[in-house]
Amino acid sequence: MWHPLSVSPVVEAWSAYRTSTASQWKPRDLVRAKRSSTVSVVLPARDEQDTVGAIVRTIRRHLVERVPLVDEVIVVDSRSVDETARVAGEAGARVVDQDQMTRGLPRLEGKGDALWAGLAAARGDIVAFVDADLREFRPHFVTGLLGPLLTDPSVVYVKGFYHRPLESLADTERDGGGRVTEIMARPLLNLCWPELSGFVQPLAGEYAGRRDVLEQLPFVSGYGVELAMLIDLLDSVGLDALAQVDLGERHHRHQSTEALGRMAAQILYTAWSRLYRAGIVPTPEPAADALTQFRRGGEDALPGLGREVVVHDVSVRERPPLARLRSAMTVVS
Repeated sequence: MWHPLSVSPVVEAWSAYRTSTASQWKPRDLVRAKRSSTVSVVLPARDEQDTVGAIVRTIRRHLVERVPLVDEVIVVDSRSVDETARVAGEAGARVVDQDQMTRGLPRLEGKGDALWAGLAAARGDIVAFVDADLREFRPHFVTGLLGPLLTDPSVVYVKGFYHRPLESLADTERDGGGRVTEIMARPLLNLCWPELSGFVQPLAGEYAGRRDVLEQLPFVSGYGVELAMLIDLLDSVGLDALAQVDLGERHHRHQSTEALGRMAAQILYTAWSRLYRAGIVPTPEPAADALTQFRRGGEDALPGLGREVVVHDVSVRERPPLARLRSAMTVVS
């Protein structure tokens, strides 16, 4: 008998039906399933010269040259000040500049804008997004995402999940890397969008979708982009069209607790706008768009506090759905 504190029967059924593992999908089998479809892989990258080249080379070697599964690899240079663009280009990626792709539009900050630019640049029928800071990258990070999309026409979007070790000098916590997920995103989804509670890693940076569906979505400019995408997809295509795949283990650069606090605030700001659209909160934006943090010591430490007060703007903006913008441009022209 179902107990109120058990997993929802809907979520349990979805998880069993729509969860797979990357090992299920072999590249050569996916090439046959691909038929005439085309695939783009997009990497948003800001100052990722140390990792982006290896990721691009791995994708090209295994999924472009050995088997013709991926048709293009795009790196979106998101205002890098290091050699990200050069390294990516030399590794074989098509490098596009975020600001060039959004020329003539308002300047926005954050990862979501780079993703939007990548979607605008991509030509594939299916577009996979992969973070550019991954270490020990393997081709199954791409094939796992593509598998459900290429073999089941009822699936329109696939989200990756994985173990994320939190590594320090003293210890390694195997699943300690998803701190913002556990502290902010998962409670939000469980309380406000319980249908999405079956997603193991709702903030994962590895996911893929059909471009005709992705082009109907607005892209939040900041770190709330992945959460907003899930919520908007639930509204537009329904839970059954969404899937998730186990990608194994993910190694990447970890951010400071202070930076994670800013990410969490942007996610909460993003969720607020979706709650407003659902008629749950009375205003389209929260009461404030600033996050006050305290930094120990420093020359600007306030007397009596022993800490510097740092205030960050955590508001987010949205790029409109790409399909809507293209439609408007066609009418104008």
